[in-house]
Amino acid sequence: MNKNCNSAPAERKQSGCYAPFKRALDLIFAALALVFAAVPMLAISLCIRLELGESAIFTQQRVGRGGKPFNCYKFRTMKKEAPHSCSKKELENADAYITRTGRILRKTSLDELPQLFNILRGDMSFIGPRPLIPEETLVHELRTEAGVYSLRPGISGYAQINGRDMIPDERKAALDKDYLEHFGFVMDMKIVFGTVLSVLSEKDIHQGALEETPQDQKQ
Repeated sequence: MNKNCNSAPAERKQSGCYAPFKRALDLIFAALALVFAAVPMLAISLCIRLELGESAIFTQQRVGRGGKPFNCYKFRTMKKEAPHSCSKKELENADAYITRTGRILRKTSLDELPQLFNILRGDMSFIGPRPLIPEETLVHELRTEAGVYSLRPGISGYAQINGRDMIPDERKAALDKDYLEHFGFVMDMKIVFGTVLSVLSEKDIHQGALEETPQDQKQ
């Protein structure tokens, strides 16, 4: 690693030194994961199709690198009659709208598996700030001020191992900024292991997060 990289600001570090290596790892592990997960993903798709009678995967617009929108893929976990006028964390009696299959997928984070395709497309990384919907204006503003959108969004991030759904927007943005300032292999490995522990312990999972919009239901 050259001297200029070591002394550069956070954004230059991530773009000039570690980022290409990280991208290569993303491509390799996403391709391998899709090979090994192909059969489980087909089984999940079949379960969702049988339970809901519609497409197992929905597409939702999220904000990505450089503040540009992209189509984010997830397994469908909500019933068709779920209301869509409220923001996440505000859905009352959320458990009534989550499907039987969706409840398992959310607890295990298997609903995120289709985002492996987002990684291959270059929209996302395994590790990075979680991509937001455009309506989350406060966090967008805070992220923009901090320069967080110089990073690709991730399937898991620093906020996901430090409170996940249970922390306020300001705290999420602060954690995103901290991730940017400490961007590197060590930080990513810390998040990888933290994510595994969070999933196994089902820590900080808030079932009131409404994932689909009226536009999603038309797809």
